[in-house]
Amino acid sequence: MPTDADARSLERVWRPDWPCPVPRILGTFRHGGGDPTYRVDADHTIWRALRTPAGPATVATRPMDRAGEVHATAWGPGADWALDRLPATCGADDDPSGFQPRHEVLARSWATHPHFRVPRSGLVLESLVPAVIEQKVTGNEAFGSWRRLVWRFGAPAPGSQAASRRLMLPPSPERLRAIPSWTWLQMHVDPAHSRTLVTVAGSARALERLVDLSWAEADRRLRSLPGVGVWTSAEVRQRALGDPDAISFGDYHVAKDVTWALTGRAQDDAAMEQLLEPYVGHRFRVQVLVGLGGMRRPRRAPRMTLPTHLPSTVGRR
Repeated sequence: MPTDADARSLERVWRPDWPCPVPRILGTFRHGGGDPTYRVDADHTIWRALRTPAGPATVATRPMDRAGEVHATAWGPGADWALDRLPATCGADDDPSGFQPRHEVLARSWATHPHFRVPRSGLVLESLVPAVIEQKVTGNEAFGSWRRLVWRFGAPAPGSQAASRRLMLPPSPERLRAIPSWTWLQMHVDPAHSRTLVTVAGSARALERLVDLSWAEADRRLRSLPGVGVWTSAEVRQRALGDPDAISFGDYHVAKDVTWALTGRAQDDAAMEQLLEPYVGHRFRVQVLVGLGGMRRPRRAPRMTLPTHLPSTVGRR
């Protein structure tokens, strides 16, 4: 049943000290075009459904207007929590001042996109669950599994305006732990991934405390979890912790795209790590700039096909 807290809206007006590209930054949290936890209006207002430490929340964030203000409205028990963290979620905690592009292509992309900042949502499980689903599968398959999971085990987001947009909260940790193994298979999530998801859901409270730790310690603790490797940790730190150095080692495309953009030749993770040594502290920023600049290597190989069976095991990523 909807409560008074669900129906009552709270508002915040925030004036960033830089021209904050709200839709581009918040787009980091979107997992596919049909993500039920994320909606975009015709006027580019971003709607997000969150499970905060204070309870569920719906947040509608409008892009910066001509007065230099960002207006946000929130509903639900977690509305205060979400609005308090609006600046950090939009990248206000990120400091790019030490970033110095040493490659001409990066300098051009940085000159074109100087206002991107790394977001910090403060919500670890929100980023960890879809990251686990996205391990070692094609984007289309992962996004489909995420949609099925949210529609089947999530809940309607607070507020009548969220209902009109069919905005859904992600599943709670309790719901994740209760999903039977065969139901995970029906959602195209194999046993190795579903075991990891159940494990992380059981550690939800401890995981949310990672926001108070250093990036290095958070990385160590994330990768101590069975089924969570360097790639998954980076995906979480990019979104939940605002780590500008959390580059996606182990990704099918990132190393090839970054090395191709900077050297003209697609290479592996080891080559990318060496190439980006001068950028330590900002390597995720490099990854973002390569993407924003459209510097992706030509795709000559055939597309990965969706698997027709579900493997019983998969390595950590």
